[in-house]
Amino acid sequence: METTNHQEGEAQTVKNCDPTAESNTSGPADSLATSLSLLGNHMFPDAAVRSDRIATDGNKHADSDVATEEPHLDRAPSSNQLQKLKTENTEGENSDPAQLPDRGAEDGVTDCDQNDSGEFVVTMLAKAKLEEQGIGLKGRSSPLLEAGTLESPTTTSHRDEDVTADSWRQHRKHIFVLSEAGKPIYSRYGSEEALSSTMGVMMALVSFVQSGDNVIRSVYSDQHTVVFLQKGPLVLVCVSSSRQSEQQLRGELLYVYYQIISMLTQASISRIFEHKKNYDLRRLLAGSEKILDGLLNLVDSDPSFLLAAVHCLPLASSLRDSLSQILQKAITPNLVFSILIAKNQLLTIVQEKTVIEDMKLDPADIHLLLNLIGASSAFQAGEIWTPICLPLFNPDCYFYAYISYLDPPDCTVCLLLLSTDKEAFYSVAECKRKIEEAMVAQNSLSLIAKAQSYSVNQVGVSDLRHFMYKPFDVPDSYRQLTQFTSPEMEAPYGSEEEKMRLLDLYRYMHSRIHSTSRPLKLIYHVAERETLLAWVTSKFELYTCFSPLVTKSCAITAITKLLRWIKKEEDRLFIRYPPKYSTTPNPSKSYRGGKSDQQDSTDNGFLSLL
Repeated sequence: METTNHQEGEAQTVKNCDPTAESNTSGPADSLATSLSLLGNHMFPDAAVRSDRIATDGNKHADSDVATEEPHLDRAPSSNQLQKLKTENTEGENSDPAQLPDRGAEDGVTDCDQNDSGEFVVTMLAKAKLEEQGIGLKGRSSPLLEAGTLESPTTTSHRDEDVTADSWRQHRKHIFVLSEAGKPIYSRYGSEEALSSTMGVMMALVSFVQSGDNVIRSVYSDQHTVVFLQKGPLVLVCVSSSRQSEQQLRGELLYVYYQIISMLTQASISRIFEHKKNYDLRRLLAGSEKILDGLLNLVDSDPSFLLAAVHCLPLASSLRDSLSQILQKAITPNLVFSILIAKNQLLTIVQEKTVIEDMKLDPADIHLLLNLIGASSAFQAGEIWTPICLPLFNPDCYFYAYISYLDPPDCTVCLLLLSTDKEAFYSVAECKRKIEEAMVAQNSLSLIAKAQSYSVNQVGVSDLRHFMYKPFDVPDSYRQLTQFTSPEMEAPYGSEEEKMRLLDLYRYMHSRIHSTSRPLKLIYHVAERETLLAWVTSKFELYTCFSPLVTKSCAITAITKLLRWIKKEEDRLFIRYPPKYSTTPNPSKSYRGGKSDQQDSTDNGFLSLL
């Protein structure tokens, strides 16, 4: 059936081609083939080049054929047979198939004086003073600067990696960020300077397809998938040898884009490139490489990004409620979010009442905050006050984040308070003092320290090795933060290699469930070393892993027992009712998509910290 549909899609593509255009495209086709060949020769130089097949889909996005074999992580790249170039008509583009919710890259950009030069805008952005902005780290240098300079030896070696070596080409996944002018901005492996010619070829491909009023989406070969994503003046490219779908890879590129926006805001980036198209954005992102590296490491290893949900630390409902009440009582004007995190998982979040009536916080924003906090040990030093943009909440404005650990020197419990007032450091710090005193009085920190993730053995289902459960039927679902739960990965998935192999199987099941061409509701998949079953209903999304000899009927019976256990433990596993408080009559007035004073590009203290 899949083969038939694929062939019909090809026939439709040929039918939609203009015969006159076909007879006059030898020159452009040769140019495109040359660009593809140059890109292939650099990324996969030992492979034999074959003729390319070009398809223009219009509004239809055909899924690539999905193999049923398990992903092979150690397979070295061996081919640059760029067989399929998918493009999409820009006029007919109605939706982005990425997992994350998408915001228009040009929406909400503030007006700017046409007489301002690009250099003036950049100077104002780069020279914003800590004292004038009321932000920074009390008594220390910027944690964000330290996050970029005090890199681990592993990260440093990635930066110095030889881009001509076979070891560089054999990386599982490459991520590149460049500007529309072809200026390199970021590369996951190797220095941007050494890859400037490669990124130039990538931009040439993008520009060539754009010249025909189309948008390049992906290029497929036997061993690799190349995915392109253009967001405003930025172009993001992923070259992957994994078995992830194009939709999943595009979602990861969106995360990289959102992390950049969280540091600079979308309005600032758009304004800079409007004034100077060939501006080198690395001047403003200097020191942030470790933040982006950490994000990509999390994307590879944390299923939260795959499920677009937040992982809550299992906690007795009485303890979680008491923590929420403590946060509810420690408030100040313009305080919008109070978030408590432990062991890189969410304990509780309290939101300003009028804010959640308008919109809810997206899991992607929480993921970006968690990545920022984990990017450097400098955040463990004391009280941090720094601007941060939440791209899915509003990509053009800043919140001001107060970050402090409550249990030094262990530094496992972190308090994050977000305000709309850049001058509110001392009042927000007073809220932290009240929270700390209340938690000490109630012995909350020691109780949190005892909280641990659970073992799959506690479920009491034989042959069940692991699962991921994402509920949909939650109270106040329109306000609720999307959450999921899963046990610790235990034997036989104790090693990093085995964990990655299981995650790859989950990604395969997820791509089949969420296929844009033929989505499925139930999948029973027998792999070489395990059996998996994925199931999506109106009430939940579930992925389970069993021992290899489990039959389909036994797996369904086991899932019934699992769902009963989750229902029994849901108050411990999830935040069921989102707590809220009221601090000001209308604290979210600047965050409803309109223009505000906080959208001014000169109000960018984050750049001073970088």
